Amino acid sequence: MTEIYLIRHVQAEGNRYRMMQGHWDGNVTDLGLQQIDALAKRLRGEKIDAVYASDLYRTRMTASAVTRYHDLPLRTTDQLREIHVGRWETLFFGNVIHDEPELAYAFMHDQDKFSIEGGETYAQVGRRALAALEDIARSHPGQTVAVVSHGVTIRCLLSRITGIPLRDPELPIVRNGSITRLRWEDGRFTLESIDDHAHLDALGESVWNKHGDLRDEPLDPGKDRDYYIDCYADAWRSAHGDLTGFAPNSYFEAAKRHLEADSQAVLRLYLGEAPVGLVDLDTLRGGHAGYGWVSLLYLCPEYRYQGYGPQALARAIFHFRRLGRRSLRLHAAEENASALAFYRKEGFRQLSYENGSLGKLLLMEKSLEGPGRG
Repeated sequence: MTEIYLIRHVQAEGNRYRMMQGHWDGNVTDLGLQQIDALAKRLRGEKIDAVYASDLYRTRMTASAVTRYHDLPLRTTDQLREIHVGRWETLFFGNVIHDEPELAYAFMHDQDKFSIEGGETYAQVGRRALAALEDIARSHPGQTVAVVSHGVTIRCLLSRITGIPLRDPELPIVRNGSITRLRWEDGRFTLESIDDHAHLDALGESVWNKHGDLRDEPLDPGKDRDYYIDCYADAWRSAHGDLTGFAPNSYFEAAKRHLEADSQAVLRLYLGEAPVGLVDLDTLRGGHAGYGWVSLLYLCPEYRYQGYGPQALARAIFHFRRLGRRSLRLHAAEENASALAFYRKEGFRQLSYENGSLGKLLLMEKSLEGPGRG
C-alpha cells in the first residue's frame, strides 16, 4: 500500500490577479510564501519518503515545504502540469469570459465540451496525470509520497479516481496549498481525504475573488474624454480633498500621448458591462532606468475595498513586465492614507519625498521580479 499526499501549489500570480495560468511559469505571491511556511510546519512531523512535482515554478516552490524538513531530492515531471489553455495563456479571466463566453462556460462548467486550439482537453490532462501518478505509486510500494500539482489537474485526477463527472459541482476545486490524501492498493487509488487546508485557515482565503473578474478595453480618446477626466478628477479629490490645482486638459492630453506611444497604455476597466475604473501607463517614462511609470490607477468609489485593486494593478505589472521593465513607480499623495496602505500591501516601498503643487508626494516603487524568484 502506498500513501499519496496530493498537494495543490500555493497562491501564484495567476490566482491572485485572476489570470489564465496553464503552462505559463509565473511567480509565487507573498501570501504563497506564507502558505509554504504553514505547509512546511504541517508536514514536518509526517513520514514522507519521496517528493514529486510538476516542473513549473509554482509547484517546485511549493515542494520546498516538504524538502525543508525532509532530506529528499525533488523529482519533477511535465506530466503533472496544469492544463494548457492555448491562446488563453496569461489572459485575464474577465477578458476571456467577455470575449468568448460560450468557450469560457465550457471551461468552467461543461468540461467534456471544452477544446481550444493549441491547448489540451480535460480528458488529455486526466490521462497524462493519472498515468504519472500510477507510475509514482508503483515506484514506492509501502511508502508515503508527496506529489505537488495544479488545481485543474488535481480535479481531473479526482474525477477519474472517484468516478464523479467534472461537471458535477460536488467535485471541488481544492484550495491553494491544500492536501488531498490518496491510497494506492491492489492497482487502484482510493480517496482518504480531500482539500485539507486547516494549516492555512489563519492566512485567509487565497483563490477566487467572490465579487467577480475585471476586464479591460483600451481607452477611445474620441469617445472617452469625459470618462477619463471624471475618473482623474475623483482620484484627485480622494488624494487632495478638492479640485484645487486640477488641470483636466493637460492630463487628458498626456493620456493621448501615452496611447499614441502604446495602444494598450490607457485602459478602461469593467465588471461585466459596468465601468469600474481606469489604468493609465506612461511607457515612455523610465525605460532608460528599467522602471515603468503608472500615471493613474483608479477604481470608482463603489468598487473599492472589494478585492479589485490587485486586478487593476495587474494590468500595470504584466504590461511593463512584457516590456522588460524591472519595477513599477508611481506618485502617491502623503495625505492619501488609503492609497498608501494599498500600495504598501501590494509590495511598494517608498523611495523618496518629492514636492508636488499641493504638498508632499511619495515616490513609490514595486519590484516586478517577484518574491522568491528575483
